[in-house]
Amino acid sequence: MFAFIARQPILDKTKDVFAYELLFRDGKAGAYPEHSPEKSQYISEHFHPLGLDDISGEKTSFINFSSETIISRFPTTLNPESVVVELADNPFAQTGLLEACQHIKRLGFRIAIDDPMMLSAKHEILPLVDIVKVDLSQIRFENIEKNIPRYLDANVELIAEQVDTQDQFATSMDLGFDFFQGYFFAQPEARILRQLPASKMNIVDLIGECSNDNFDIDKVSQIVERDAALSYLLLKFINNPLINKRHKITSLKHALNYMGEVEVKKFIALLSLTNLGDDKPLEIIHMSLVRAKFFDLLSAKRGLKANPPIGFLVGLFSLLDALLDQSIDDVLKQLPLSEEINDAILGKTAEFNSYMGLVRAFEGALWMNVIKQAKVLDIDQKQLHILYNQAIVWGNGVRSAISTHFPRAPVQS
Repeated sequence: MFAFIARQPILDKTKDVFAYELLFRDGKAGAYPEHSPEKSQYISEHFHPLGLDDISGEKTSFINFSSETIISRFPTTLNPESVVVELADNPFAQTGLLEACQHIKRLGFRIAIDDPMMLSAKHEILPLVDIVKVDLSQIRFENIEKNIPRYLDANVELIAEQVDTQDQFATSMDLGFDFFQGYFFAQPEARILRQLPASKMNIVDLIGECSNDNFDIDKVSQIVERDAALSYLLLKFINNPLINKRHKITSLKHALNYMGEVEVKKFIALLSLTNLGDDKPLEIIHMSLVRAKFFDLLSAKRGLKANPPIGFLVGLFSLLDALLDQSIDDVLKQLPLSEEINDAILGKTAEFNSYMGLVRAFEGALWMNVIKQAKVLDIDQKQLHILYNQAIVWGNGVRSAISTHFPRAPVQS
């Protein structure tokens, strides 16, 4: 069970999540932490820790292990079907590591190594390696192209790391990489000025309603009811067991009576976002969900006004430029959001700039930035981990409710 953790997505060629790499704050260089029984009990009692299923959902977890842990203290509770063992140290001069890796392979685990210079094909450990990760920022593309064939011949899968732009994604896929780690998928593919299509006007109307101080239930019901897909998804969201465990909601008015105006506004906004980005990788929506819940929890902790749910909406809409392949300024000009929400998304509000810096620190495992923003917001940094963990669990739950109705992004050619 873990309390202080970050996760970074690894995507396949369709931009669907293949796995999450887990980075631990209390492990050396992000590696698997080794706690004493006393510390483990303390964490369990004070910080509501997460299990791997809570963190990664149904996806594979890549976990870095130090050589010492692999050789003498490898945890026996991990599931080889859902965990990839990543070597945190250079394997070239570690006495006993080869034998330990052979044992791990016999247990059924896959092994991954970081190989920024693509040299491991010359090392005796290569026959045990299933996945090689290559940092694109550390090696020239000509060298990658030269060395890739020997990995393909050895049936080793390749992950390109530090893939931060759409061009890098396209280039690394052309080179033969199988998976891609980085936030390229959350960047616009082309910044072009264009109007939202007429088919999205219902969604635009809903976004306006969820950000108003007042809530016109009749108007929202009319918008939703004239689109069968919207009606179905709204009820599916609201009946998600993570949100509503006891009552079967049968209509928007029923939901309003049961859940209250603020919660219904959040789900109207969520519904709108999923329909605006229905041709984009689901992971963008997932990141938006986690940000929305995290900002919502932060807003409550800071005593901000809850209706409309400004924090939730700012987090939810923080990746609109990537969803719509436009500059954020152009997107916001087309949406009827309040000036307060627009200013926050555009970085004009100190409060929400701190939220944004904080969530990016969690996404990137930038722990010193977490400490910095904790001081700015006057919230204990460990409490921030608790809030972020809650957001991850909530985001996973909502994602599971929408994933079967969300189209996969097409394979790029």
